[in-house]
Amino acid sequence: MTDHSMDRTRAVVLGGGYAGALAANRLQQNPSIDVTVVNPRAEFVHRVRLHEMVARSGEATANLAGLLGDGIHLIVDTAEKVNPAERTVELASGAEISYDYLIYAVGSTGKVPLSVPGAAQFSYPIGELEQAERLRSTLDETPPKARICVVGGGLTGIEAAAELAEQRPDVTVVLLCGGVLGPTLGERARASTRRQLERLNVDVQDTAIVAKVESDKVCLADGTVVPATVTIWTAGFGVPTLAADSGLRTDPMGRLLTDEALISLDDPRIVAAGDSAAPSGQSLRMSCQAAMPLAARAAGTVLDLVAGREPVARTQAFVGTNISIGRRYGTIQLSKKNDTPRGLYIGGKVAATIKEFVCTKVIDQIEKEGRRPGSYRWPGAKKQTVRANTPSGSSDLIPTLRNDGN
Repeated sequence: MTDHSMDRTRAVVLGGGYAGALAANRLQQNPSIDVTVVNPRAEFVHRVRLHEMVARSGEATANLAGLLGDGIHLIVDTAEKVNPAERTVELASGAEISYDYLIYAVGSTGKVPLSVPGAAQFSYPIGELEQAERLRSTLDETPPKARICVVGGGLTGIEAAAELAEQRPDVTVVLLCGGVLGPTLGERARASTRRQLERLNVDVQDTAIVAKVESDKVCLADGTVVPATVTIWTAGFGVPTLAADSGLRTDPMGRLLTDEALISLDDPRIVAAGDSAAPSGQSLRMSCQAAMPLAARAAGTVLDLVAGREPVARTQAFVGTNISIGRRYGTIQLSKKNDTPRGLYIGGKVAATIKEFVCTKVIDQIEKEGRRPGSYRWPGAKKQTVRANTPSGSSDLIPTLRNDGN
């Protein structure tokens, strides 16, 4: 372990996903900060490729240590409790580590609702590496002419259904949308997505509401029974309970509540980023498009605090939604800055090429940040921002006097 002298600052990052890895690398801008990342596994999980891993059309992991800067210490362990008063983190191994500043970036989890009878027992979530590995093993044993039901018509459900239909033409894939296909898409992009799914012979059922899951069937609210050899659940995400278990204030989902500089409402030395953060109580879309700008700002806040500067508020500007529909097709829904869809979209093979470029670029950006801390930029980073202590959405704007991209 590094020998910390009195003039050095200890920063601990909980989580090594999109937010945690980027934030840790970015902290290297200040060479007097010793950075430690705590992650449950030695692998970085490229979650946007988990559906490819399940269908055996691609891989979804990378060596986490290889993405982190040379001076960053990686601990493969699970954080079980944060003790703000002592500035320590208790680990599952029984070890305890101390910090001066903590970045809370524990991400999100695949979640199956207990309110749907049989869902937790008989369906397979896909949001985490271990869940995807379990599902892949099950699908490997699935015989020809089987029926695979994918529950959830959101982005994850669309991608999983399409990938499986393309890679396993011997099975029938049914997509149970729960009300509407692609609820975050505009009408034209939704229609294009449907056409491409139908080209892959995916049976899209828009209004199907799941009432019960059994070992060999899915029962819908209207009384319809859909035979299912395997049921995949993509209709929801959750977050780890670490913040709540540690006595920190969270939103109803369990995300850590912060101000606009991403500082915990309970402790000025705890900063949050990624899917597990709720700045001003807002529910941002769980995605690397949101997680990475939050991570850059979280790291910037810690750098500001260490340097004695007033942290500035986060900036967030969405540009679009990328959906892969198998390896050959896709949909790119262009969006407004607030993540609502525009009327413009890109479909087909061009969209598939763009999506693949974006997925590859994400890893490249994290790795580059490890080599050149501070190099990552994001939409809106150089524009005006609200004061850090001003609730999101306020009209009290001030010019950003320095680049918010630290």
